[in-house]
Amino acid sequence: MREDRKAAIAAYKDRKVAAGIYAVRCTPTGEQWIGWAGDLSTIRNRVWFALRLGNHSQGAMQAAWNAHGADAFDLVELERFEDDEPAYVRQSKAKDRLAFWRSELDAGAV
Repeated sequence: MREDRKAAIAAYKDRKVAAGIYAVRCTPTGEQWIGWAGDLSTIRNRVWFALRLGNHSQGAMQAAWNAHGADAFDLVELERFEDDEPAYVRQSKAKDRLAFWRSELDAGAV
């Protein structure tokens, strides 16, 4: 049992993590918010958790969530970064790409 737990932890630590740019969209209003995540596979849970608690740092997104509910929202992956890039390169690249996507989609920040 203990070995199973250790193996599961090791497998989790060894998994490939995809970083990238994502958009949170509110269907009824058409509003969008763009963000960057070091791990795209976990970002939806993190954002939805803060919104459900009512304390997300993006006030406009929280207000839209409160008005329309969870079913009105979706999260879309816009861009994925290469796995083999060092973290500092991805973070630098993310700043440029965030600016591009926010401008392209006329969207706010997450």
